Amino acid sequence: MIDRLDAELIELLTTEPRLGVFEASRRLGVARGTVQARLDRLQRSGVVKDFAPTIDSERLGYPVTAFVTASIAQGDSTPVEHLRDIPEVLEVHTVTGSGDLMIRAVARSNADLQRVIDDILSGPGITRTSTVIALETKIDHRSVPLVRSAVEDERND
Repeated sequence: MIDRLDAELIELLTTEPRLGVFEASRRLGVARGTVQARLDRLQRSGVVKDFAPTIDSERLGYPVTAFVTASIAQGDSTPVEHLRDIPEVLEVHTVTGSGDLMIRAVARSNADLQRVIDDILSGPGITRTSTVIALETKIDHRSVPLVRSAVEDERND
């Protein structure tokens, strides 16, 4: 799906997201058109989702991160729509195990987290929640090691 040049381009833009196409082409030693074509293809295929800034929620005033497992009434898909309206809800995944949804949420304090959980519970179809609070982030969200591994796996196949 991706090759070494794609991986190098992704790593370069992950490290320096404000880098322009011309400078990326200079550093990678390829034509500007090649870099632009690669970026366009990576975006079209969905490998690169966006070039949005990464926000530090703690510096934005939300130092508490929590993972909320929610159980929903079977056959009810409306809770996900309700969760879109809660700004502190950053991610929602359907999961296997003791719950149905895994929600990553942030809050201004532990007391504020209670408000966020109450907002989550107020949605239709959510029957109960269980919450754990993250004490410290040891590894931030990352993708470059996965990109490198994908290229290595491709070469080994």
